[in-house]
Amino acid sequence: MSLRVLICDERTLVSDGLRTLLEGESDVEVIGGTGSGAEAVELVRDSQPDVLLTGLRLKDMSGSEFLQRLREGGAEPHPPVVVYALGELEDSMVDLVRAGANGLLAEDASREELLIAIRAVASGHAMLGPPVARRMLDWFRSSNDPVGVPYPAVANNLTGREREILLLTAQGMSADEIARKLFISVATVRTHLYRLRCKLQLKDRAQLVSFAYQTGLARSFDARP
Repeated sequence: MSLRVLICDERTLVSDGLRTLLEGESDVEVIGGTGSGAEAVELVRDSQPDVLLTGLRLKDMSGSEFLQRLREGGAEPHPPVVVYALGELEDSMVDLVRAGANGLLAEDASREELLIAIRAVASGHAMLGPPVARRMLDWFRSSNDPVGVPYPAVANNLTGREREILLLTAQGMSADEIARKLFISVATVRTHLYRLRCKLQLKDRAQLVSFAYQTGLARSFDARP
């Protein structure tokens, strides 16, 4: 069955362009679009899309507020959300991850990245485009703000390999890329990711990335076991 995608962006040219990019895929169906966050919440409730694809520019609210509205008034279960940042500020991207975005792409994301993100979040995974992950990492490294989440004691029990894989994940690398870099199997990487989620009591890859940044772990880990 095709993945049913709803597009939300106030700019008609952008939403029409995204629709055109997706229409040629046999496993993707665009079921509608709107430039209003409030209307999008209603459409999500009524049409129950498999994936919501949204920009940050909406007619009536910010991207972060939109994600919060989805949680409060949308359908259950909430559809996974892919956000394309379109050159917005790095702190907006942090807010979006905290608000629950499942996928986050930069303005120069390719059609292939867009399709990978849609298919990944529909399968229960998370997707940060490599440029987004790099910008987020640079932002956290340069930020003078105090870390907002306490360093949990359980993080001290992570193995060297788990710390390494957490850092590489926070840098935006996929399981395949991590496996190639560390000369281990993809299955081994996924096992470590599963153990990380269990130890840290996190649900998915996006929460691992957010955790690494918010606690400051991404700053302190080096890439060696």
